[in-house]
Amino acid sequence: MRLTAAVSEDSGWFVARCLEVEVTSQGESLEEARRNLVEALELYFEDESEIVVNESPIIVSLDVAV
Repeated sequence: MRLTAAVSEDSGWFVARCLEVEVTSQGESLEEARRNLVEALELYFEDESEIVVNESPIIVSLDVAV
């Protein structure tokens, strides 16, 4: 199954979040965060009796007053 992830860097850690399933992981490098997210997703799907995936996540830009 091919899924999409958004990765951001925060205080020296890379945080990877799957866009189709609410699963997040982290790592000290981009590659480690990606590997950890794959592992977390595999464990998530292993425990789910019914797999529900948002096939078409919609990504939008937001303007926020700060």
